[in-house]
Amino acid sequence: MTRTAVVIGAGIGGLGAALGLIRHGWTVTVLERAPEFRPVGAGLVLQANGLRCLDALGVGDAVRDHGRPDVSGGTRRADGRWLARVPAGELERALGTPALGVHRATLHELLLGALPAGVVRTGAPVTAVTAEGQVTYDGPAGPVHLGADLVVGADGINSVVRRTLWPDAAGPAPIGVRAWRGVTPPWRGDLVVAITWGPGAEFGIVPLTDGRVYWFAAVNAAPTAPATGVPDRFHRWHDPIPALIAATGTVLRDDLACLDEPLSTYVRGRVVLLGDAAHAMTPNLGQGANQALEDAVVLAAVADRPGGLAAYDARRRPRSQRVARASRAIGRFGQQLEHPVAVAARNTVVRLTPPRLALRSMARYADWRPPAPSSGRL
Repeated sequence: MTRTAVVIGAGIGGLGAALGLIRHGWTVTVLERAPEFRPVGAGLVLQANGLRCLDALGVGDAVRDHGRPDVSGGTRRADGRWLARVPAGELERALGTPALGVHRATLHELLLGALPAGVVRTGAPVTAVTAEGQVTYDGPAGPVHLGADLVVGADGINSVVRRTLWPDAAGPAPIGVRAWRGVTPPWRGDLVVAITWGPGAEFGIVPLTDGRVYWFAAVNAAPTAPATGVPDRFHRWHDPIPALIAATGTVLRDDLACLDEPLSTYVRGRVVLLGDAAHAMTPNLGQGANQALEDAVVLAAVADRPGGLAAYDARRRPRSQRVARASRAIGRFGQQLEHPVAVAARNTVVRLTPPRLALRSMARYADWRPPAPSSGRL
């Protein structure tokens, strides 16, 4: 008998879960509160674990065709001096694949296009969900009730599913960082993936395949600080940072938050949490989308097995929460570090760390593989 699933949220993790479950024979409905999809967002870096997940979902080659391999990179000071560099090819030799810079909207479009027509319902905000698999959403003619064997809460950091079925869980916690993100028009000149650190601030550069450049900036700031544009300090940092900012038309601004208090389980009855709904993390490791894709392929691999949801929780919760803790720690060591003496000591440590040792430290979070397929469908 065909099993049914309702996925709440049509982001990267939700679409990945839907695609994986369909490939395992499930009948899936995806509910998305937004009335339509627009090419919003900026860029992201798909690391080896995320690319392997996309291969398991059958869209890895298509994503690679639309992404740019990151063959080298490193960390710099605000004056442009390199603190550490990753030689070209080292990451690929360590993990078997380079990281890939891709526009988030492109990845979303490729996942959406891989789903059968009619799977995704937009303009469908969920108003109720139960542990027994009952979901209610507002349809064009009024409330619509669905029952499912599995409900996937992939509705982001402010998850309605988590608030409903995990009422005692702590919500998102502001981390005291304000971030700006943008994508330039096609850029002339060669750039590499790099992060620049200053006191309480950082700027990241990720070249995309079509010549555009994804960049992000972050500074320590209270959530109550007045809304502003990209701070002037970045206009005094090394080239091409000022020019990248000046070339960007639309800049997104966010006050960053994460789920600082880890959940004790990702499962309630027939309902599971996935992606940011389960383990929203800081962006310092670049693992947010990659962890959501890991969730998606593991859930698809085990959901139809006896005890499958417990297996999903056992496999995903320890690893995703470990990655979240590491990302938080790296943020405190990197972008959030502000005292001049501490910054100088940090820079010295980074500069003196052998490149291969630094690469191993970064690569361990990306060195993950999806479960071996139990059939030819995944």
